[in-house]
Amino acid sequence: MAVVAKMEVPIQGMDCAECTMHVHKAIAAIPGVRSVDVLLTSEKALVQLDPQLVDLGDIRKAVEAAGYAVPEAEDARAQPMESFTRPILRLLGFVFGVVVFVVVVGEWLGLFEIATEWIPWPVWLAIVLAGGYPVFRNVIRAALNRQVIAHTLMTLGVIAAVAVGEWATAAVIVFFMRVGDYVEHFTAERARRAVKDLTAMAPQTARLEQSGVEEEVPVSQVRVDDVVIVRPGERIPVDGAVIAGFATVDQATITGEAMPVEAGPGSHVYAATLVRLGSLRIRATQVGADSTFGRVIKLVEEAEAHRAEVQRIADKFSAYYLPVVAGVALLTFLIRRDPMATAAVLVVACSCSFALATPIAMLASIGSGAQRGVMIKGGKYLELLCQADVLLIDKTGTLTLGKPKIVDFRFFDAQLSSQFSEGDILRLAGTAERYSEHPLAEAIRQAAHDAGVSLDEPHEFEAIPGKGVRAMVQGHCVEVGNRRMFEDELAIAVDRLRILGELEAQGKTLLLVALDGELVCLLAALDTLRPEVPQALQMVYDLGLRQIVLLTGDHQRAAKALVAELGESLDLQVRADMLPEDKIQVVKDYQSRGHVVVMVGDGVNDAPALAQADVGIAMGAAGSDIAIEAAHIALMRDDWRLVPECLHIARRTMSVVRLNIAFTTVYNVLGLSLAALGFLPPILAAAAQSLPDLGILANSSRLLRQKS
Repeated sequence: MAVVAKMEVPIQGMDCAECTMHVHKAIAAIPGVRSVDVLLTSEKALVQLDPQLVDLGDIRKAVEAAGYAVPEAEDARAQPMESFTRPILRLLGFVFGVVVFVVVVGEWLGLFEIATEWIPWPVWLAIVLAGGYPVFRNVIRAALNRQVIAHTLMTLGVIAAVAVGEWATAAVIVFFMRVGDYVEHFTAERARRAVKDLTAMAPQTARLEQSGVEEEVPVSQVRVDDVVIVRPGERIPVDGAVIAGFATVDQATITGEAMPVEAGPGSHVYAATLVRLGSLRIRATQVGADSTFGRVIKLVEEAEAHRAEVQRIADKFSAYYLPVVAGVALLTFLIRRDPMATAAVLVVACSCSFALATPIAMLASIGSGAQRGVMIKGGKYLELLCQADVLLIDKTGTLTLGKPKIVDFRFFDAQLSSQFSEGDILRLAGTAERYSEHPLAEAIRQAAHDAGVSLDEPHEFEAIPGKGVRAMVQGHCVEVGNRRMFEDELAIAVDRLRILGELEAQGKTLLLVALDGELVCLLAALDTLRPEVPQALQMVYDLGLRQIVLLTGDHQRAAKALVAELGESLDLQVRADMLPEDKIQVVKDYQSRGHVVVMVGDGVNDAPALAQADVGIAMGAAGSDIAIEAAHIALMRDDWRLVPECLHIARRTMSVVRLNIAFTTVYNVLGLSLAALGFLPPILAAAAQSLPDLGILANSSRLLRQKS
């Protein structure tokens, strides 16, 4: 079996989605390349290849043959860019000013005709060739690769103007071709702003402590278990555990939360967060791309690979647009016999605006969300979220705080209480649960700690998904689990079922403990509903997502007690006694009936259901590899208000996308019509083709300022 390797290749010179298609085609044609994703906003290609057949040199040659470049090395330090709207307005004003000057002074006052008479044609030819050289070179290169690009049609317009002796017109078309290139480059750079702003927050150096000596080194040299020192005003360079010191840490780069947190010995801190007050000694647990911040950057950079369906349609449309324009130009020439009108049709076409209409808006939302602690893996999930009609919610750690406490302890047989104390049971159960990651296991361990009980080392530990755990402890077979784990024993004990029913009706989650196959006692745990959940769920309901279903492994009575806390206005449905695989099946059942399903969970035991859902949203994913990998949207802090905010982001984004596409369509149809009818001379057509990109950028920039 051939080895498949992954390679990230930086690409220079891409300004629009049409460029990405050309780069994609060039790389995909190399023997040994398995798959390619070309990311305009991140200026890179993600390539899966057979390293025995392909290397970077082969890719560089193919990219350069397509008219683009692979730099020798990427500049890792991205500089933050200035405010978004002001440069747009400045550039828009500049373009309009140039257009007005050209039209009033040049076209209407007849200065172009005078200039054509006084300036010899060899001078005009030199101006056209010198000014249009970069464009003409790309057109020739594309033609040699059997490709037609937007500049191909504009170049034909220049040739048409030269053929009829309109040298000044040809020169002005070339000028606006270069202005259009600048506008497209500016638009693409502004679209990359969110990624660059995030990347700029990554510290480049770390103060490493080795043998009591501090040394400042590049972050790339820090390894797991190294100790770093961070002082006030510095960004933490690694994910790690604080081993000494106290500080106030601003974690907004990770969680989007403006309120700083206190960090001290035992606290976990994240790379790229800012130490406001105090200093810390930190033992690194994750560094570089493996840190939480590194994964956030990777998610945002690669989000473009998960394209929305509307974007795929726009890309296909833009691919067919240029042949349509060529056909309109041919009809114009055949019907009107006017070479200048034909040239205007070729020049006014703006295919890049179609291709940019969707990704610019999507990236604006993805970047804006990332800065507020909402990691969206691609425009595909924004589009699906906008279409969602079913919301499935996991209970523990999602609706609740995920920090249950043991509030009741009952022996099933009074005689057993003389053989075992509560401390004995907590030691046995806590030891059996010692290596379980479930919140209820932590509740038992905490109860043992509060009782002053030390835990032993379990043997033959076995986790039973959706039920509980089994382990050998001090010579006893200890089983700790829910009703499902002991349904046979409970079926013959009516009095025990009555006790369980009473506690479940109070909203408590029950854990049964068995020693050597005999039920001994039960532990009742109570978790706290997140305070913001009722309001957040009401916001979701008000946004039109009315079918909301609670999925829980608890008994039906306990689940209904929780629903009662949320209020009856939501009409929340309940699916209780669910195993992890049952949750996946519920998702599949809704999907098979044509529903678009959103699943909200914490990624602990519901990761498969998150992945199966059309849109999986993980709560509190900061520092959780499983949640970040499984979910399509990761909420970096435990705040349910982010869920309706995700819906709000999706709907505003799709609204902007639809407006972008409508604007681009109307603009291009109007431009082609006016040019074909002779109302739009080539000079104005050349000026007009550079404006739609700015309109799309200005409209999409609203998403950077959106508020839920």
